[in-house]
Amino acid sequence: NERHKNGSIMGKRGNQNFVVIPTKRLINRLEQLCPEYGIKLTVTEESYTSKASLLDEDSLPKHGEKPSGWKPSGKRVRRGLYKSSKGYLVNADCNGAGNIARKVAVQLGLDLTKAGRGALTLPHR
Repeated sequence: NERHKNGSIMGKRGNQNFVVIPTKRLINRLEQLCPEYGIKLTVTEESYTSKASLLDEDSLPKHGEKPSGWKPSGKRVRRGLYKSSKGYLVNADCNGAGNIARKVAVQLGLDLTKAGRGALTLPHR
């Protein structure tokens, strides 16, 4: 996301450790290395993927294009836990990752029919 590190307020030491991450340089390096190893790289923006519910199939607007009145159906209960509108508790990181996959599913030809509540409740390493 453009300018996502500007104005971060995580304390003096936290800003020093986080803000210097060269995101663009990392993406450029991945663009160089992925073709060598036969990996298809897709760079996408990830706005609203943590707020929207994967199970409820909330719409995922792009950054800066959120319609007025847009509201996610679920909510993040606490760190690491997301609650859908039907009351299902799922891992918040898996919910966000699933929404990112939804954003690029058409481009990559992904079948997300098996990404259900069972796969999101207890993620495996």
